[in-house]
Amino acid sequence: MAESLNKGWMDNPTRRTPLNTFKIAIIATLCALSIGTNYALIGVSNIKFMDFIVFFGGFCFGSTVGASIGVLSWLIYGLINPLGFVPQVWVATMFAESIYGLVGGVIGTKLRSSSFQGQRLRASVFFATVGFLPTVLYDLVTNIVYAFSFNVPLVVAVFTGAPMTVLHEVANAAIFGVCTVPLISVLGRNIMRQRICPS
Repeated sequence: MAESLNKGWMDNPTRRTPLNTFKIAIIATLCALSIGTNYALIGVSNIKFMDFIVFFGGFCFGSTVGASIGVLSWLIYGLINPLGFVPQVWVATMFAESIYGLVGGVIGTKLRSSSFQGQRLRASVFFATVGFLPTVLYDLVTNIVYAFSFNVPLVVAVFTGAPMTVLHEVANAAIFGVCTVPLISVLGRNIMRQRICPS
């Protein structure tokens, strides 16, 4: 019975269904992975896999799951962030992180079952752009909240944070561009047959 419920949701991930154990397991697993990789890379500023994991969760399992992974990942990580805790910035990053999951869900509805045969370079460039543009929005939101939280002029906050902002955006473009197509291809061959990723 549980299998039939999961299959029904996977056949139509946009359909509203009650939160079930399958969704909870996916959210918990990907949240743990995103938080764990953030800690593993704590010494490397603004080069992280969290954004990609949140995007990929949305790509495979829909926008609701992807956004949930983004919010919950920062809800937990932000509370025990070794770099410090600022409530306003914490709330902003929680909801800004959900952007990746929402974007992943939207793109996943169109490309989830694609193999990208003969178009891998073009697809990689596309996903690099997908990684770059939401990061620009994410950084803009967090810079604005930072400026208001610490009473810093917005222009000053943007310019002083520009090097780290650019690093974040370029790193995400590289991670999304390099990782997305191979991972989708692997899932297409080995997992979608088992109906884990909806098609």
